[in-house]
Amino acid sequence: MSARFARARRLIAPVAAAGVTGGVLWSMYRPRNIPGYDGPAVPPPIFGADGTFTLPRFPRIKSRAEQIADLRQSNSGSQDDVYDVLVIGAGATGSGVALDAATRGLKVAVVERDDFSCGTSSKSTKLVHGGVRYLEKAVWNLDYAQYELVKEALKERKYFLQTAPHLSMWLPIMLPLNSWWKVPYYWAGTKCYDFLAGSEGIESSYFLTKSKAIDAFPMLKQTDLVGALVYYDGAHNDSRMNVSIAMTAALYGATVVNHMEVTALQKDETGKLCGATLKDRVPERDGKKTQDFNIRARCIINCTGPFTDGVRKLDDPGCKEIVAPASGVHVILPGYYSPGKMGLIDPSTSDGRVIFFLPWQGNTIAGTTDEPAAISTNPLPDEKSIQWILNEISHYLSPDINVRRGDVLAAWSGLRPLVKDPKAKNTESLVRNHLIDISESGLVTCAGGKWTTYRQMAEECVDAAVAEFGLKTKPVINAPRVSGTEAIDDGASLDGSCQTHRVRLIGAHGFSRTLFIHLIQHFGVETEVAKHLTESYGDRAWTVAALCSATDKRFPAKGERIAQLYPFVDGEIRYAVRHEYAQTAVDVLARRTRLAFLNAQAALEALPRVIDIMAEELKWDKKRQDVEWRETVSFLESMGLPQPMLSATRKQVEQGKLDFTTSLEYRMYSRHDKPIDE
Repeated sequence: MSARFARARRLIAPVAAAGVTGGVLWSMYRPRNIPGYDGPAVPPPIFGADGTFTLPRFPRIKSRAEQIADLRQSNSGSQDDVYDVLVIGAGATGSGVALDAATRGLKVAVVERDDFSCGTSSKSTKLVHGGVRYLEKAVWNLDYAQYELVKEALKERKYFLQTAPHLSMWLPIMLPLNSWWKVPYYWAGTKCYDFLAGSEGIESSYFLTKSKAIDAFPMLKQTDLVGALVYYDGAHNDSRMNVSIAMTAALYGATVVNHMEVTALQKDETGKLCGATLKDRVPERDGKKTQDFNIRARCIINCTGPFTDGVRKLDDPGCKEIVAPASGVHVILPGYYSPGKMGLIDPSTSDGRVIFFLPWQGNTIAGTTDEPAAISTNPLPDEKSIQWILNEISHYLSPDINVRRGDVLAAWSGLRPLVKDPKAKNTESLVRNHLIDISESGLVTCAGGKWTTYRQMAEECVDAAVAEFGLKTKPVINAPRVSGTEAIDDGASLDGSCQTHRVRLIGAHGFSRTLFIHLIQHFGVETEVAKHLTESYGDRAWTVAALCSATDKRFPAKGERIAQLYPFVDGEIRYAVRHEYAQTAVDVLARRTRLAFLNAQAALEALPRVIDIMAEELKWDKKRQDVEWRETVSFLESMGLPQPMLSATRKQVEQGKLDFTTSLEYRMYSRHDKPIDE
């Protein structure tokens, strides 16, 4: 008996070990349903038996003029016209609050002084991430707040891919290792990151030997390299995501207006906020006077990022400032600096900061810095920060790759609005995540946070507003068919509670990874253009392609590029004006397309064509076109446009008479060398 028991006991250990090992392996390599790679919820149209083809018919969004008329109507005197919520600021947070409130059945307005995503929300690192460095701090400092921040961000990360699969994607990020002791340390860290993600994770991290690491990232420096760890995070097209959130809110009934400034806040006889005074800034660009007008709202929410304190002082001129902005500089380099589908992180730069090196829109983005900064509308990237980034890049790239200042195609500085809690005893400490504050007069301020958690911030903000002001949420009965078909009931789950983790953004329903093929086959657009359109507009690429000009060529049949080296086409400008409220050339070059962020000089060269199409669409006169030229060239300075180009005239650009001989880029290439003797 005892012998059998001993034999059984000896068998238990290996069986248990095999079971544990098998469980770990299954967890790492189990089949996964990857968001964004599913088939489209709405299948693409197909040719009928008789050869006919019917394009999708998407619901119409109110024009900007109609939205302004709705704003004015709120002051009619009827309680039914009063807005439940007025959101000031239409960056990621403000647009997210508007979408959340609208899908809870509230009457919502959101106004933006400039354009959607004109500030911080368009100048991010383009990552949707939990933050591996925050997790490291949480472990070493036993900081539960950092742990909660990572956990929340990992949950939100997956919602990005579910609600906007066309604008976001999974991105493997390499962590090069130069010592063997770092292998188990970082392996444990990335596995902990995977474990925290749980069901929100998509792929497991893995180790690469030195040879495999170099094969995956050929530009990597081989000296002292022992291997690399690869983990997964998300990436997205930030300003296009922002515009899509705002336009989706408009489809669900929110009044959404850009270039509309809040000049004053209105209070009732008890000192509580009851409305605001607005000013349309577009007529001024045409040399026309515009009168301020008042609107009424039961709740006013301040989502203005770095400009939070400016709005707070409209409410209380004596309030203490709570925003401590930090500047984050990024540079754009040619795509050959990195593999097309893998990024890199350097967790220990020369001064301890973290730097990312990521493929984005066909180019390579590198950054970011983190320095205290003054608040300004279009901060300039300083040369010291640009040189620091280039210097750090050179440390982990192969020494035979010369990292040149002239390779910088664009550079920008974004202001991160770090905030201090005005009610905290220690007023000097910054809030790590985000802050929701309600003043005595009723101004709700939502500030801080990051792109990844915009949806969670919006949910908490609307929850606070509903509780504070007794707002009555209700089911959305006649929800719009965002998908453009009766086959998908977009409003089925809108029961009055927060549903933004399920609400798909404009373009998501009919998107699939093969949609670009249908676009090519129907319109005859270039493959690169078709992929770009589907990954920027989702199923609305059908509408964008239909707005492209015919080329009168054998191929491509449609779509005139506005910049030779980039896939942006003329139909995007028309779509931006007609369907996305673009009012200026900067709106198009920086935020509807991303040309200004990818290549400042290419944006300058495309500017005449952009102005011509917008002038045709918006009936601009010569004076307005001159205003657009001057202001766009001035804006491009903040995108890193070389100083000699800032004095360029439209005639010089159109005739190709810009003097490039003084530029760094011109002197980099071998065209200046004499022929080599045979």
